[in-house]
Amino acid sequence: MAHVPLSSSLPNLESFCRTYETGSFTSAARALSVTPQAVSRSVSRLEGTLGVSLFRRTTRACAPTEAAHRYYTICRQALSLLSSGERELALGKKAPQGHVRISVPTTFGHHRLMPWLGAFRERYPEIRVDVNVSNLNIDFVRDGYDMAIRMGKVTDASLVARKLGDFALGVFGSPAYLARFGAPKTPKDLERHSCIGFLMPSTGRILPWTFSPSPRAFVPDATYRVSDDVLGVVTLATAGVGLVQIYDFLVESEVSRGALVEVLSNYRGGSRPFSLLYPRSVVPSRAARVLIDDIVDRAREARS
Repeated sequence: MAHVPLSSSLPNLESFCRTYETGSFTSAARALSVTPQAVSRSVSRLEGTLGVSLFRRTTRACAPTEAAHRYYTICRQALSLLSSGERELALGKKAPQGHVRISVPTTFGHHRLMPWLGAFRERYPEIRVDVNVSNLNIDFVRDGYDMAIRMGKVTDASLVARKLGDFALGVFGSPAYLARFGAPKTPKDLERHSCIGFLMPSTGRILPWTFSPSPRAFVPDATYRVSDDVLGVVTLATAGVGLVQIYDFLVESEVSRGALVEVLSNYRGGSRPFSLLYPRSVVPSRAARVLIDDIVDRAREARS
């Protein structure tokens, strides 16, 4: 492999990354404000330097090869490091500033993240934060997000995961529902009760309920089912529609004022993790880093 000075290969790397991300020379050229021919030549020069093919060309698109998949992660991280270094030098000792985009599910967004952002705004007034409140999975590159908070075990090796904690679950019902139908004594009794289920966005299936000490999950035959916004199950339970298994932190207010009552407390012990995620291939900006650290610190304080 021939050695090429980094300064002369940077345009080739940028052309490669944009083509990989957008799927065509034309789209990459539009993003880089150059011609498609210039992008094509840059990618060809890079392929010649590396001695491998990075794309399978067709008349309509460029399909990345296996080598391109491996090389993209390295290139994107290298370019991000350079960009981050330039920003750090330009900012010097100035307070962190910039624009950060974060996607968060409705549960953690309304009851944890957004209440925390008031203090964050006071501490870092020069940072602008866009918050997308959604339970749908996002594509960091395509959708342009710096980070996301998501529930569940993280198995994607391309993401850095900062765990925010394991959040306990309980089963709750309204006093009116319990007065009419009684309280279940064991998880088996739930088969005779009206249960409210949440449909997982990724599968469209009902999110299973978990109990201790049983390792088996219980999938309720839900009379009512809610999709997209899990807070809807809390509203239905408060209205007396049925029982719901939900995070303790989501119903603190309802429990404290008596609108919901916990049942099956002897069988609690189930929990689900939340994590803050960001692409491993991208070095977070200074503004993103301080937001990441602030969220992790506040989650730790909330657990203690």
